[in-house]
Amino acid sequence: MTRRYVLDLREIDGTQADSVGGKGAHLGELSRIDGIRVPDGFCVTTEAFRRTVAGEPSLGEQLDRLSRTDLDDGEALRTLTARVRRTIEEIPLPDDIAAAITGALARFGERDAYAVRSSATAEDLPTASFAGQQDTYLNVLGPDAVLRHISRCWASLFTERAVVYRRRNGIDHRAVHMAVVVQRMVFPQASGILFTADPVTGNRRNATIDAGFGLGEALVSGLVDPDVFTVRDGEVVARTISVKERAVRPLPAGGTRATAVDARLRERPALTDEQAVRLVAVGRRIEAYFGRPQDIEWCLVDDDVRIVQSRPITTLFPIPVRDPGDDEPHVYVSVGHGQMMTDAMKPLGHSMWRLTAMVPMHEAGGRLYVDVARRLASPATREATLDAMGKGDPLVREALETVLDRGDVVPAPPGPGPAVPSGADAPPVGPPDPIPTDPALVAGLIERSEASVAALERAIRTKSGPALFDFLLEAFEEHKRVLGDPLSVQAIMAGMDATWWLNEKLLEWLGEKNAADTLTLSAPGNITSEMGLALLDVADAVRPWPAVADFLRESQHCENADFLDDLTKIAGGAGARTAIEAYLDRYGMRCVGEIDITRPRWSERPAALVPAILDNVRNFGPGAAERRFEEGRRRAREKEQEVLARLRALPDGERKAEETRRMIERVRTFIGYREYPKYGIVCRYAAYKRALLAEADRLVRAGVLAEREDAFHLTFQEFHAAARSNWVDDGLVQRRKEEFRAHQALTPPRVLTSDGEALNGAYRRDDVPEGALTGLPVSAGTVEGRARVVLDLADADLEAGDILVTPFTDPSWSPLFVGIAGLVAEVGGPMTHGAVIAREYGLPAVVGVVGATRLIRDGQRVRVHGADGYVEILA
Repeated sequence: MTRRYVLDLREIDGTQADSVGGKGAHLGELSRIDGIRVPDGFCVTTEAFRRTVAGEPSLGEQLDRLSRTDLDDGEALRTLTARVRRTIEEIPLPDDIAAAITGALARFGERDAYAVRSSATAEDLPTASFAGQQDTYLNVLGPDAVLRHISRCWASLFTERAVVYRRRNGIDHRAVHMAVVVQRMVFPQASGILFTADPVTGNRRNATIDAGFGLGEALVSGLVDPDVFTVRDGEVVARTISVKERAVRPLPAGGTRATAVDARLRERPALTDEQAVRLVAVGRRIEAYFGRPQDIEWCLVDDDVRIVQSRPITTLFPIPVRDPGDDEPHVYVSVGHGQMMTDAMKPLGHSMWRLTAMVPMHEAGGRLYVDVARRLASPATREATLDAMGKGDPLVREALETVLDRGDVVPAPPGPGPAVPSGADAPPVGPPDPIPTDPALVAGLIERSEASVAALERAIRTKSGPALFDFLLEAFEEHKRVLGDPLSVQAIMAGMDATWWLNEKLLEWLGEKNAADTLTLSAPGNITSEMGLALLDVADAVRPWPAVADFLRESQHCENADFLDDLTKIAGGAGARTAIEAYLDRYGMRCVGEIDITRPRWSERPAALVPAILDNVRNFGPGAAERRFEEGRRRAREKEQEVLARLRALPDGERKAEETRRMIERVRTFIGYREYPKYGIVCRYAAYKRALLAEADRLVRAGVLAEREDAFHLTFQEFHAAARSNWVDDGLVQRRKEEFRAHQALTPPRVLTSDGEALNGAYRRDDVPEGALTGLPVSAGTVEGRARVVLDLADADLEAGDILVTPFTDPSWSPLFVGIAGLVAEVGGPMTHGAVIAREYGLPAVVGVVGATRLIRDGQRVRVHGADGYVEILA
């Protein structure tokens, strides 16, 4: 087969990125779009690069050293990357490659000026742009200079910034190759960048143009501030015109230079409004062709738009897919912020949550969202929706009010709109019917849930293949029936309503903030707080045996449960293993991010609990669980007596005291049940997962899947189809893995509009000290201590008095709560799990602290103001 070292841009399409790199492939596609003018040129293929560098034996050893170099060792990186670049630049081009390049120049005009541009195979990808990581050379004159600059482009594959970027994105240096684009130079009056979606807010209707005089390098290098135009629906809606004192111009002998702009032109716009609108129209055509928002480099030559690059904007949060013909505005609220799990989910995880949820949900960026636009549009449901959202997370309410203030929500069509998230993790809209304060109601609900789970576990054992998926679809209906049991919803709301009543009335009558925080200490029946205390009992079984503690310390990174088998060989190990296994029997279905069925459960990886067990061994004495529970109950009783006595001394005090006593009895009867429905969900999920993993193993044995975890990258429906057909598209799992990695890098917004605008709300407070971090007060008290920033429960290393700082705390984090002095979380609301358990344990807590894990450094001393909702950084 004849090797192709040079390809004309018009021969290239998007399937040839391996040969021409990301930039070359995009330019080839751009040159095929009707009405899009791309400067003529050709691409020197990666085959030319591979052939050239293959002749230098020392390069392989240099790349090996580069792959082993610590990224934090800046001096070593600079030295090694400079050596690799010098080696590549000094390699002579093989004669036939040089001849192919000079022949192409002769066809295009060897006396013309050219731009010589790097085009790596890991560049302009859908999930990572790699923008600016390699080099471009402008106004290159003559064949010899072009050949020399092609070698320099190849060498720029190993600039320090490119090497670091690849390493941090998990890309092997040897897997990346360099093509070079050679294009006729254009000498524009103006140039710049066009984003077909607002790169800051994500709004897809707003296009943003950065423009300056001359070549675009003045903007890229930061030499000048650009003019900025915002174009929406064919009209310039905002513009900022800067003073442009410099511009980059070509030199007669080759190369470029920054020159002064004529004083009369410095404050003149680089584009007219008409040109800006026309440029955006070109950008929209390119966007439509590639099917996603684009970051476009453009030039204006004699009032004609030329496109010199287009790449996807990789930082935008995706928008849920809409049905064909759906032109209504939508307003999506994050499910993850309510569930205290904002990480990306794999396809099996988010598809199963959708199938078992009480309301319709939409996937975007590996996260789930609920559309509340119709409920917001209708006056009949608007306030109730805002109230429900605000009680879960006030920042969500603030973001929704921002949308409403702009008038982006259309009137609702006839008929009711979809519900907002409800059930186990968010309050329903509208008050439920009251129920009597009767502990037997809670006991009955728990008994019914346990019976339903037991029936599921018995029935699912005999199911496999397509019959398993048919059974699961029926089981999901039972799942939703149990979760939506009206009595269960009434019990949840009874505890929450009583909490709000106590806080509001006791603030009004006694001037006391968050009184319910103490009154609910050690409330009975809270499965999540019991889970944390039970791990203290496990520590009691380990503490007397130092060799067992040493064994656990060495085993804390084990990926499966097999390490428990070796415990019995150690003195005291049999008792410790029994205690751990008893804990796993009760709580082993839980894990961090447990709403995602693909996450490893504690029963699958019990080593995840080892750091918390060892912290408990170190920080507590025997019998700590019972003492802590009794201490909480004592404090709650004393608080009740104190509050009632103070109320009786008020005017109409007997009535107020009696109402309060009844509400205290009510909150202590029902608030613990708030955590139980979520426990029931994850118990059912454990049964589903065991059966699905067995089915994945069957497909591995049949050669349909390479490994069992590949099933996690299929939706439930795709998994079902694979079980029926014994076939899976070879490329689908790999594409899904790449998508998941990209989704992990995104930060999900609390609220997302159908235009793609991401809103996270903002606090409107003036009662927070300067420099303090604002959040939501969810558990009263003030505490000062050492901040421990923990991103993964399995990495926790806490001491008594530490303050846990973390992105979110779902129920799986509760075992850490017994050993800390306070909590700061980036996500949460007054009635989310972390807040409820913080109050159960009497921990001062502030949640909804935006950027807490970034703004607070591990080891800093902080002061948490749990009643006032802010955090001071002391040192």
